[in-house]
Order: sequence, then C-alpha cells, then structure tokens
Amino acid sequence: MSFLILKAYLNLIRFDLYLARGNFAAVYDKVRNYPVGKTTPAPGAVEYICSAVDMACIWYWKEALCLQRSAATSCLLKSHGIFAQMVIGAQQLPFKAHAWVEVDGRVVNDKPYVPEMYAILDRC
Repeated sequence: MSFLILKAYLNLIRFDLYLARGNFAAVYDKVRNYPVGKTTPAPGAVEYICSAVDMACIWYWKEALCLQRSAATSCLLKSHGIFAQMVIGAQQLPFKAHAWVEVDGRVVNDKPYVPEMYAILDRC
C-alpha cells in the first residue's frame, strides 16, 4: 500500500505543476491519453487505489483540488488495468465546476450523487 500511496503522491505533484502553470490542456491530454494497463485488476482494486489517493491527499502539503485528485486517481486506475474516466461538470447558479472519477458509470472518488448536481461537460 505504501508504494501505491507514493505513486499517488507523485501524481498529485505532477498534476499540481501543470495546474500551477495554468496548463489545463496538459492535464486533460494526460488523462485522456493515459493507456489502460493490460493487467487484470484484482478484486477490490478500485477501492484500494482510491484509498491510496485519499491517503496521499491527507499527506499532501496543501489542499488537493478536485481536478488534481481526479486526474491522479484516473491515471492510477488506468495503470492497473481499470477503465476509468475523469468527468468534468459544472453548475450555472452559483457557478461551480467539479471533477470526479467514474468506473463503469459509478462514481468512485466522490459522493455517488455528484453527477446529479452538475451538468457533465466532458469525460476523459
């Protein structure tokens, strides 16, 4: 588990650096084009990986943004052979944007009702 937390932590840093430079396009491209691993995921792998990202966020030196956290989660899931999609949504009033990860149409790193609160702008 500690190696997976380290990988999650490093992914948080990588996506934080893109966002600090205002490079949303790089975050989007990295997640969209991240290859899905060829390995068969172990039972419970989704929950295990999401827990590792949660733990990395706890130890991260600043608050991890939902986009950063979701990008890291999506890439880790994909690297373990799980087809995951980062979903980006927004609501009009008051304007808010949010990102989360879905596997097989199920929200895995946020509350299950999040898609009901936001209009989905894109999936990658």
